[in-house]
Amino acid sequence: MQESSDNEYNEYDTDATPSWAEHQHHSVEELDNVESLRRKIKYYFMNPCEKYHARGRKPWKLLLQIVKIAIITIQLMSFGLSNQMVVTFKEENLMTFRHLFLKDYAHRGMETYAIYTRKDVYDHIDYVIEQYELLHNITTGNHEYEKIGAAYTPLSLCQEYYRNGTIYPGNETFEIDAQVQTDCVEVYPKKNLSQWEVLPKYELHFKRMLSVRITFVLKAINLQTVRHRELPDCYDFTVIITFDNQVHSGRITVDLENDVDINECRDWKVTGAAAKSIFLTVLFDCLIIITCITSLTLCTRSVISGILLQSEYSIYCRDHCSKKVPLSDKLEFVNGWYILIIASDTLTIIGSILKMEIQTKVLTSYDVCSIFLGTGTMFVWIGALRYMGYFRKYNILILTLRAAFPNVIRFLCCAGIIYLSYCFCGWIVLGPYHEKFRTLNTVSECLFSLINGDDMFPTFMNMKHKSSLVWVFSRVYLYTFVSLFIYMILSLFITIITDTYDTIKQQQQSETPTSELHKFLSLCKDLPNSGVYRLNETSSFLDCCLNRCRRHQDRLTSEA
Repeated sequence: MQESSDNEYNEYDTDATPSWAEHQHHSVEELDNVESLRRKIKYYFMNPCEKYHARGRKPWKLLLQIVKIAIITIQLMSFGLSNQMVVTFKEENLMTFRHLFLKDYAHRGMETYAIYTRKDVYDHIDYVIEQYELLHNITTGNHEYEKIGAAYTPLSLCQEYYRNGTIYPGNETFEIDAQVQTDCVEVYPKKNLSQWEVLPKYELHFKRMLSVRITFVLKAINLQTVRHRELPDCYDFTVIITFDNQVHSGRITVDLENDVDINECRDWKVTGAAAKSIFLTVLFDCLIIITCITSLTLCTRSVISGILLQSEYSIYCRDHCSKKVPLSDKLEFVNGWYILIIASDTLTIIGSILKMEIQTKVLTSYDVCSIFLGTGTMFVWIGALRYMGYFRKYNILILTLRAAFPNVIRFLCCAGIIYLSYCFCGWIVLGPYHEKFRTLNTVSECLFSLINGDDMFPTFMNMKHKSSLVWVFSRVYLYTFVSLFIYMILSLFITIITDTYDTIKQQQQSETPTSELHKFLSLCKDLPNSGVYRLNETSSFLDCCLNRCRRHQDRLTSEA
């Protein structure tokens, strides 16, 4: 019996030892997994220099961003110079048309160009028709009538007026049919027709007339691009001259505008100058597209890696700490700079494709291309601040802007409500007496200028004195607005930024963890050049995903 009990004891002791060893083994493995997670997260938040010391990886992403900033800026400057010639050609042609087709036009602006008698209206219309007929003899440019096939397109003269109506202001009576009717006549070029041949059956109903609109199309070629070794574009100018009588005040305002269509010239030949190789320009744009695609891929991979680390950290907090990761800690894993770079790369790729289409004369969407390239370049340069943030003195500025942003948004929402209330009040009360308050858009621009201390004295002085009550109200309105926004709201806005700056500065000086994530990472004392980070280096991004899935499966098996 004694021998039997000893055997039982030995058997029990033999079974117990592996159980304790297995528990100890699991505890050590668990600690290793936690330390590995700390190192991975800490490595994720390192700057390129620290990552180089940690794993010996070259900062290719940093070098790529520097190269991308240089080549995108060169591309933008090249496109900007080309676009500048287009804008200059449009503006100078508009000024030319105003001098050619508007009688007695001078450099006084279209705001004051108006006519007041019936004879002047007929004279101005006749002047437009005569100048249109004599275009070849008077213009100094290369303007030509539009042709469709072998026929010229005509000049269109249209009158909009109320269908029927009898108006007697002396008796204070009227009868009006609000339906608008449009009558048009067409004048073909090179027919040498005068006013009396065009308008004998075309009567202007001045009391019922809303507007008279003259429309015609002229063509031109932008030859100034030749000396810049670029192929010229062909332009279609749709000239619109409007005699506006909608107010029926006896003052008919005259306006001339043009709509521009840019087309590829059908046939061309340039001699005496070496044309710039379009192939090299398109090749440079292709290089930019490839660079942006590479940058987009690397940044997208980094964003996905951050999301995977965030998920892994959330699982750790849930299983080992029994608590939920706050939203602020989750957002730490989503790098806003990478999102900005991804947006800039996307815009630059689209803009570069449009630029290639413009260079090869397939498209002429200069404005759309400018928006994409300009916004993309702006985001690229703003993204360079990310690397400035690795320096301690510059980093405090970026941290202050990021920390103050939520409070600033909430503050602007409240201030915006007060601002809108002043906009509506100024528009409805001061609009009839002050030209800067005629529309909501001009009211907003005027008040925003007052906040910045601009144009303050003219805003006070241009108020008309026709109504003493409104004049007094305007003084109370303007003084309260200036006092409220400049002395109170702006001061509070500056205080928010200042308090955030002081808080960030104290946190940097004390070097105390400010969040659960920072406390978790503070336990990792391994330096970048310690060599331990190389042990956790996975061979590829796919291996990282496979290892994570394998650990998740093992955890589910152990729980079962």
